[in-house]
Amino acid sequence: MDKEQTAVRATYFSIIGNSGLALVKWLAGYFGNSYALIADAIESTADIFSSVLVLFGIKYANKPADKEHPYGHGRIEAIVTFAVVGFLVASATVIFIESISNIRTPHALPKPFTLFILGPIIIWKEVSYHIVMRRARSTNSTSLKADAWHHRSDAITSVAAFIGISFALIMGDGYESADDWAALLASFVILYNSYKILKPAWGEMMDKNMYDDMVDDICNFSKTVDGVLDTEKCFIRKTGMTYYVDLHIIVDKNLTVKQGHDIAHQLKRELIEEKPEIADVLIHIEPSF
Repeated sequence: MDKEQTAVRATYFSIIGNSGLALVKWLAGYFGNSYALIADAIESTADIFSSVLVLFGIKYANKPADKEHPYGHGRIEAIVTFAVVGFLVASATVIFIESISNIRTPHALPKPFTLFILGPIIIWKEVSYHIVMRRARSTNSTSLKADAWHHRSDAITSVAAFIGISFALIMGDGYESADDWAALLASFVILYNSYKILKPAWGEMMDKNMYDDMVDDICNFSKTVDGVLDTEKCFIRKTGMTYYVDLHIIVDKNLTVKQGHDIAHQLKRELIEEKPEIADVLIHIEPSF
């Protein structure tokens, strides 16, 4: 299975899972009188739309390069990640505002049955996070990593809801707002996770140097290729699920242009065979001194 298929299947898994959980949370929150659970449902609903965006981004990112986009369409992944973060921030804002409103408004205690719904949800969302994150790492997909963090955020808000509801039920009358305080706390957790998702996507858009280990691997491998005496510079940029490499190598100064050209082509071929995630390598020849 290629990277695109792996990423697409992981996204469909997120969409279907979030749709089912959002429905369960909305019903349980409404009938169970729990705003923390309704806040959880709000995030799961936003997750559905963000996962659809991720799906679009993955499919678009894998369109082949063309005249107008010689480096391909991979940067759409980072743009989609910004949109996903937008959904998260919007969810956190709605939850924050509604939590404050409910804290100020007297209401009944949440129903005990909501805890029996939240328990399995917490476990499922954490499992979903690990499933999608594993797919994200295997495909190098930034937007899929953001989608995975949606599952983790959902698990955290569900834990907060579980604690808030439990505290309200144990303490009884006068502690009805514990449920709402839990939702308020969850909104800050969502905002923090939004920052964690946004940071690498922003670095990707700005071509920030984030691949030191890969640079070391490329330089060390290059020196094993016949004719390459050393490496001088290596720059890497990520576009979608693939990488573009600019590499300066040092060869014997007495070689002909043709010989230097052949070494560069051999190195490029072997690098891409060694690291299939590399889409292209631009090699500059430096003479030895």
